[in-house]
Formats: sequence, structure tokens, C-alpha cells
Amino acid sequence: MRIAKASLVSPDRNLWYGLFAVAVSIFVFAYSTLFGQVSVLAYYALWLPLIVVDHRRALGDITKVHWIVAFALFACLSVFWSAAPAVTARAALQLLSHVACALIAARTVSIRTLTLGILVGVLVVLAYSLAFGEYHYDVLDGSYSFVGTFASKNQLGLFSSLGLFFAFAAIFLLHERGLWRTLAIACGAVSAYALAASQSAASVIATAVTLAAVTGLGVILMFSPRTRKVGLLAATVLAIAVVFVGLNLGAMDLVLGAFGKDSTLTGRTYLWQQGWEAAAQAPMLGAGYQAYWVQGFADAERLWQEFYIAARSGFHFHNTYIEVLVELGFVGFALLVLVIARVLLGHLTRLLNDRHNQASYIMLGIAVMLLIRSFVEVDVLHPYVVGSFLLYYAAGLLAAPQGAPAFAGHVEPRLTQLRHAA
Repeated sequence: MRIAKASLVSPDRNLWYGLFAVAVSIFVFAYSTLFGQVSVLAYYALWLPLIVVDHRRALGDITKVHWIVAFALFACLSVFWSAAPAVTARAALQLLSHVACALIAARTVSIRTLTLGILVGVLVVLAYSLAFGEYHYDVLDGSYSFVGTFASKNQLGLFSSLGLFFAFAAIFLLHERGLWRTLAIACGAVSAYALAASQSAASVIATAVTLAAVTGLGVILMFSPRTRKVGLLAATVLAIAVVFVGLNLGAMDLVLGAFGKDSTLTGRTYLWQQGWEAAAQAPMLGAGYQAYWVQGFADAERLWQEFYIAARSGFHFHNTYIEVLVELGFVGFALLVLVIARVLLGHLTRLLNDRHNQASYIMLGIAVMLLIRSFVEVDVLHPYVVGSFLLYYAAGLLAAPQGAPAFAGHVEPRLTQLRHAA
């Protein structure tokens, strides 16, 4: 039996394969540490063979992705000055191949297929966590929180946030009906429960701000192109003013207090200080990709002990920018910020010029969520994690022609729907 190429690589004809590939990938991103190398190999088996099926469709014009892969290539180069060359070489090659998979997905999976696949994947991930998960005691703030089958409540919070956002996108942006709307409602409900159970302040705040931003943007897009730009500028200035005034009036302490946190963010400010000191030791190139948190290294061992990390792994500086400065210095920092900024500005520009661009609407929301979380979490630096996959998928869409099938379809934001969503 022969399988048509289009059913695997054509964004407008591969709904079922794409949905399956995305859903399995989401499960791997959540639980690769539990299921090991077999799950990672399954992830590769879903995306890399598409190059053989149709390399033109899967790869596109590779000369247009230089700005996307630059960070991963620089991570590979860091093996030459890494404090732990073997660790860096392995991790950097994993990152580069992970970026390649995300770019293949951007070329072969439409935004609708991605959304539905993530809904299925997140629903399975959260169901597994709710069925077999447990509570962990945080020795730093003296609280118990539900972490599911993750090692951290913030990871459970991330998948819950994604479930809520893509449920919102499926209903209010893609206007799904029937079975798919039921799926979105179910995923949204389970995600809301898991997010509340996790008590992850970063995830709750990021989700609320993202949904508010997307809803507000939907209202702005109803006006003429010129008015949209003026309205966006005014909304941005207003948001900055509100944040500035709120910080000066102690709003941050009130928000943190609502989640049982203090002004040190449960030790994160001390951890950030340690990160700045570590980054100053090799400011331009860093210690090497993933070459800081290595067992046997004095600074890493000291911080693991101070923060009660008995496993001596899976820890970071809880700030994307400090983490990349420590590992890859200012050069790596600049390359990563380039990707994040171009994804944000690129999709925003496309959306302001064409309000019916579903892909840019949804990817802009994801970029906003990842940006908010980047100041307190590390979601986009490592391979086999959902944050980096979505970031590079969004970047890959910008590298593809705007009329490509991944951008196919239109969205008419409805004022009544957006008001209800708000």
C-alpha cells in the first residue's frame, strides 16, 4: 500500500498525521525524563523522516533560516571553550536537531493542526499527571503544591497555561465547531483545574496577561490599519504606565502575597545575583552550553545544596537571560534575543497588516507568554521542551512565504466573543 506524500507533508492535507505528530511531541516534551531515550527517538521519528518524503517541502529555502539556527550553531561551537566539552557537545547537537524538527513542523503543519494537536497532547499530559501525580513540599516557602508527575509545579503550570491558551485560540480565533470545540472546552477545563492546583504564580500571571493582551489586540484589529497602529501604541504606553505605577505603589508585593511569595521571589533574587557573578567570569562567550550545572563543579554543587536539590540536576537560574549569559555569554544572549524579538515583531507586523492571519495571531500570543515567563523561568533554551519547540515553530513560520499553507485560512475576530473571553 502506497501512502500519498501529501498526507504526510502537505499542511492542508495532513491533518491526522500532523495532529498525531504534534500530540506525541507534546507528551515527549512533558515526560521524556520519565520515559527516557525511547520517547526522544519517537519524537525524531515523527519529524526527521519527512525530509526523505519530500525534502523541498520539509526544508524549504534553508538560506532564510540563518537567524533562526544561529543560536543553536553557536551552542555547538561553544564546545571549543566549554568547561565540560562532552556535556556541551551532546546537549548542543540535541538542541540543533530539536530546532530542525521545529522548523520541519513549521513547514509541514498548519496552525490549525498545531492547535488541535496541542489540545490533544496537553489533555493527555494533564490527565496523566492528575491520575498519577503527587504533592511536593517546598522547603523554601514552607508550602505544599501539586506538581503532577513533573519535578516542578512551574512545568505543570506551563502545560496548563498552554492548554488554556490553545483552547481559547480554537474557540475564539479558529472558531472550531462540533468535536473540536468539545475537545477545546475539555482541555480548557482540565487546564484551568491543573493550573489552580499547581499554585504556580508565574504561570497564572503569564496566562492572564497573555489572554488579556490577545483579547485587547482583537479589539484593536477591528479598526483600520492606521488606527490599529495608533491604538497599539497607546495601549502599550498605557500598559507600561500601569505597571510602573503599580510597582511604585506596592502592587507587586500584593500579587506575590496572594501566591504566598515574598519580595525575594522565594530565593530567586539571590539565585539571580549568583548568576550575574557567574556570568561575569566569562562575559563574552560564557562557560559553554549547559556547562555550568554539572555534577562535581563547585559552584553548581554549592547552589544545589543551598536550594535543597537532592537530585543535583534539573536546576537553573530561573531567568532565561541570566542563564544564557552564564552559558554562552553576551554573544549567545544577543543571538537568542534576536530570535525572540523577531518572532514578536514579525508576527505583530504581519497581524497589523492583515488582521485575518490566524498563524500570526496565535504565535504572537505564544510569544507574549514565553516572554513573560522568560524573566522567571527557562523555557526556550533546552532541547525536547515545549517552549523552545513553539518558539522555533513561530520563527519558522516567519521564514516561510506568507502565502504558504501554514498561514492558510482567515480569522474574523468577533467583538462579542472577545468581550466574553475578556
